[in-house]
Formats: sequence, structure tokens, C-alpha cells
Amino acid sequence: MTTAPPPGTPRAASAAEVWRPRARRAMAWSSLVGLLFALGAAAVVLAWRDELPAQIASHWSGSGAPDGFMAPTAIALVGLATTIGLCALFAAIGITQGAAASTRRIAAAGCVWSGAFMAAIVVGTLAPQRGLTDASQVELSGGTMLASILLPLVPAGIAAALVPGDPAMPARQPVPDDAPRAELRDGERAVWLRRATGGPGLAVGAVAVALTALASALTGEWTMLVVPAVLAALFATMFAFTVRVDATGLTVRSAVRWPGTHVPAREVVRASVTQVRPLRDYGGWGWRTARDGRVGVVLRSGEALLVERTGGRSFAVTVDDAADAAALLNAMADRSRRG
Repeated sequence: MTTAPPPGTPRAASAAEVWRPRARRAMAWSSLVGLLFALGAAAVVLAWRDELPAQIASHWSGSGAPDGFMAPTAIALVGLATTIGLCALFAAIGITQGAAASTRRIAAAGCVWSGAFMAAIVVGTLAPQRGLTDASQVELSGGTMLASILLPLVPAGIAAALVPGDPAMPARQPVPDDAPRAELRDGERAVWLRRATGGPGLAVGAVAVALTALASALTGEWTMLVVPAVLAALFATMFAFTVRVDATGLTVRSAVRWPGTHVPAREVVRASVTQVRPLRDYGGWGWRTARDGRVGVVLRSGEALLVERTGGRSFAVTVDDAADAAALLNAMADRSRRG
């Protein structure tokens, strides 16, 4: 068995020159868009300032009654500062770990979502307070909070779609001689197919869905039941995958077809088996990006298929029978070189 190549090797360092400029561009414009959302919300606060109470409600208890207050300009500054901090975090992830386009897309979406979310929260909570003299009279509906969570997903999704994918980078060297290979006759076709499901992350997701559903029932905010429904859909996309190796390469897709990825056989440098520790190697479960830029579908600890690909990228997926998958993928990579 082999383990993932350590970060900082000469191959990875030279490969970083290929993707890092793309990452910087994506993080620059997505951070700017996120900041513009927050600045737009601040402008709205200034325009409404004379129509708002001197101290506006900024926090609500579980019963829906205001229990925190601040000046209107203060909430605008808090929203702006929070957006800057979140954008800086996502941009740092994209620039330092964005070897794969999927990571850059997630980071760009995070930047845009941060600004849009803060703008929705600020505008959504201040709109009902216009014309009031006492902010303690305001009521915040569950629909307002729900819209503040869901609406920012639209510009975030657009931002992710606008981030270019990785260009084709066919391997120039043969697959190493010591890499395992399946024995295939000329012209013989073969497909390896497995499902990767479950793991501790699914249990965590079930608890999160149950708790948010219970909170909605206890507070009587039935519109907030959309939140556990969205969480259930999210966890369904993150903890059930189909893994396929064939002549085209490696394809990994969730049960609902997204997220997913395809590693062309001609870009496979080497496929092997590795041992994965979710928290230590990837910081958790699901679709993950490690600190050194490795991307993985991590559902459990233990055996995983590791695919090193051109451009200093790598992809791992925890799945049974990874040795046969690696052997077949190396054979298909060999065949793609000849083809």
C-alpha cells in the first residue's frame, strides 16, 4: 500500500504554478462580489437610518422576542466586518488549496454566499423595523430567516458555475512500472463499479436534521421545517456515492448526481491504495479538501482509492475493493497512452 505524496515535493511545487494564478483570479472577483453585497446592505442601512429606531433589534430569543439591540450603523459595520473575515477565510482556502477546480468553485461560492447572507440578514431584520420608535415591538418571522439562508445560495451557485474548470492536462510519462495493473487483452473491455455510503458523517447528519426539526416544532415556526429538509437533501448528496472505473477513467458521483468528478484516464499518473483517517487527513467526512489541496470523498476511515493525476492534483475515495479499482485504472491509463 502507498500513502499520498507529502506536500511540498518538487512535482507539486512546479504544478502549483499551473493552477495558482487561476485560483487568485477566482478568489479576487468572488471576494469583490461578496464585499459588494455587504456594502450594498450598508448603503441600505444609511438610507433607512432616519426611519429606524435609535436602537434596532439585532438578536431574537427562541420565542421570537427581541433580546439584543444596537445602533443601525453598528449592525452595518458588523455585517461588513464579518463578510471581510469570511471572504478572507474562503479566499485563503482557494489560493492555498485550490489545485482542483472543485475546490476553487467551493471557495468562490463561499465568498459570494458570505456577502449575500450578511446582506440578507441585515436588510431582512431592518425592513420590519422601519417606522417604529421602539424596536422591542418588532416580530421576526421564520420566513424572513429562511429567505436569508436560502436566497444567498442563488448567487453562490452562479459564482461556482462561473469558475472555469481545469484544462486538459494529459500525462506525458508512462504509468510507473511498479504500479499495480489488471491484466487485459487487447481490445478487452472491463468496468469496476461500487457504491460508497454511510459512515459517521451520516449519523451526524441525521442528528442535525432531527434537532432542527425539533426546534421548528417547539418554536411553532413551521416554515422553518424547510431547514431540516434542506439539510436532509444536503447530507444525501454528501454520503452516498457511485464509484466507477472504465476505459474513460474514474467517475465519482453522489446519489443525486451532484457533486461529482471525473478523472480522465489520460490524466492518471498513478492509482494506488491508501489508508485514510478522516479527521487527521481531511478534517472530517464528506466531500473534503485537505490542507495540501488533495480532494477526497471521505465517508469512513480505512481503505481508499488514491488517484494521483497531472497538475499536482490528487483524488481519494473511501471504497471497498480499492486494490482492484487501482489496478484497472492503471491499466486503462496505460491503454490511453497507447491510444
